[in-house]
Amino acid sequence: MSDTSYIFVTGGVTSSLGKGILASSLAKLLQSRGYTVTIQKLDPYINVDPGTLNPYEHGECFVTEDGAETDLDLGHYERFLNEPTSQANNVTTGGIYQSVINKERRGDYLGKTVQIIPHITDEIKRRIKILGTKGKYDIVITEIGGTVGDIESLPYIESVRQLKRELGTRSLVIHLTLVPYLAATGELKTKPTQHSVKLLLEAGIQPDILVLRTEHEIDFSIREKVALFCNVDSEAVIQSINVSTIYEVPLKMRDEKLDTIVLKKLGFDSNQELDMKAWNDFLSRLNNPKSSVTIGLIGKYVELHDAYKSIAEALVHAGAANECIVNIKWIHSETIEKDNVSKILADVDGIIVAPGFGHRGMNGKITAAKFARENNVPYLGICLGMQVAVIEFARNVLNLTGADSTEMNPKTPFPVIDLMEHQKGITNYGGTMRLGSYECRLIENGSHSFYSYNKLTIFERHRHRYEFNDNYINQFIEAGMEPVGVNPETNLVEIIEIPQHKWFVGVQFHPEYQSTVLNPHPLFIDFIKTTLPEIQNG
Repeated sequence: MSDTSYIFVTGGVTSSLGKGILASSLAKLLQSRGYTVTIQKLDPYINVDPGTLNPYEHGECFVTEDGAETDLDLGHYERFLNEPTSQANNVTTGGIYQSVINKERRGDYLGKTVQIIPHITDEIKRRIKILGTKGKYDIVITEIGGTVGDIESLPYIESVRQLKRELGTRSLVIHLTLVPYLAATGELKTKPTQHSVKLLLEAGIQPDILVLRTEHEIDFSIREKVALFCNVDSEAVIQSINVSTIYEVPLKMRDEKLDTIVLKKLGFDSNQELDMKAWNDFLSRLNNPKSSVTIGLIGKYVELHDAYKSIAEALVHAGAANECIVNIKWIHSETIEKDNVSKILADVDGIIVAPGFGHRGMNGKITAAKFARENNVPYLGICLGMQVAVIEFARNVLNLTGADSTEMNPKTPFPVIDLMEHQKGITNYGGTMRLGSYECRLIENGSHSFYSYNKLTIFERHRHRYEFNDNYINQFIEAGMEPVGVNPETNLVEIIEIPQHKWFVGVQFHPEYQSTVLNPHPLFIDFIKTTLPEIQNG
C-alpha cells in the first residue's frame, strides 16, 4: 500500500447536513496548501448507481469523464477542487454486492460461505483504497452517505473501523453532527451530538474531529462540554455555521483551523502557506456584482432544485465571471402554454431548457423554445433542451407537422430526433446510454460556440440515447438552423445554432458538468454575458 492517508467523513442526527460541502471545503484547503487530494462518496443504497433513479428521489445524476453515473456530491468535489473525478470516486452498496456476487459465481471464494464480514467489508475496503494505491494522492477523503445508525450504513462503518486499525496514524474520522437551537428556551442543545457519537463508539469508532452544524454561534463552554462527553480534543470541536453561499465554507473552515488540525493529526507539515487568492477573487466578484439578470430555468423537476444542481452552480460561476448576480426563475414546464408563455417569460433575460427524459412537460418546453426564437431572447438548450429546439423549429419553420422525437412519439411522421443506431435493441436502462466525455469539432464560421470556446476541438460529457436525425440536416441548414459542432467519428450533431438570432444555442452534451469555481464554463459565461443589461440595451 502507498503512504496515502485517509480521512473518513461520517454524519449523525439527520441527513443533508452538508457532508459533501464539508469534505469539499477541507479538500480545497488541503489542496491550497500544496497537497494532492481527492474525494470519494460511499452511497448505502442498493442501486448500482443513481442512473435509474428519479431526480425526485436523489436529485441530479452527475456524470464523470469516464462515463460513470454518480451522486451529485461528485459535482461539488469537482467544482471545489477543479479536478475531474471518475468511477472510482463513487461506490454504492449495489455495486459492492454485485461485485461480490460475481466473484462468488466465478468461484473466486473457493467454496467458502460468503458473508458481510469479511467479504463485503473487504470489497468496501478495496474500493476505498483504489484511489490511493497508485500513490497519486497524499490524502483521500471518503464521505459516507446517510447517518450513523442507519442499517444500510453498517457495513461501511465496520469497514472504516477495520481500516482505522490497519492504517493507524494514516487515518482519521471527522464526524459531522447537528447542534439544534430551541427557540422556546433560547438554547443550543448538544444531546443529539452526544447520542450520535455514542452510536459511532458502539460501532467501534472514536471520532478524531467533530464538526457541529449550527445556525447560531457556539461558544467555548459548549465546545468544552461536547469535547468532554465525546472524548475529543477541545480544539478538534469545530463549528460549521450557516453561510450565504457554499463557496464561503472553505474560508469558515480555515478560520476554525480545520485543515491545520487535520494535518497535525495525520503527521503532515501544517506550516505550508495557504494560497486561496483565486478563490477569494471569485468570492469578491460573487459578493460585489455590478448588475443582475434573471434566467428562466425550465424543467419538470423544478420543485427540487437539486435536480438541476450543476446548472444552477454553473450559472453562479458564470455570473461571477461577468460580475453580475444571476437570479434563477424556476419554471415548471407543465405550467407553460401558448396563451400564458408571454406572461411567464416576460421578466426573464435568458432562457435555459433543462435536460430530462420522457414526454411530461414537453409541450411547455417546445412553447418556451418558440418564444425564445421568435422574440430574440437568449436561449441555451441542454441535451433534451437542444432536441426541443430542433422539434420546435421543424414544426413551426420547416412546417413538418407532427415532427417529434421517437422517444416521445415512436410513430411520428418526421423523426427529427431519433434513437442512436447502437441503442436499438437495448432493453436495460442502467448504464446503457451514451455516457462520458466525447470529442466535438466546432465549425469556424463565427458561431457563438466557437466564440465562446475559442478553439476548434472540445471534449464534453454526455448522457442520452437520442440524437439529431441527419436525414433532415439540409432542410434545417436551408431554413436557418445550423449544426456548428459535430462528433468527428460518428458525424453526430452536437451543437445547433440560429445565426440570425442574438444567442440561440442547443447542445446535445452537458456543459454544466465541467463548470468549476476556477474554470467557469465558456458557454455559460457567453450566455450570461449576452443577457447583461448593457448588452441588451446595446
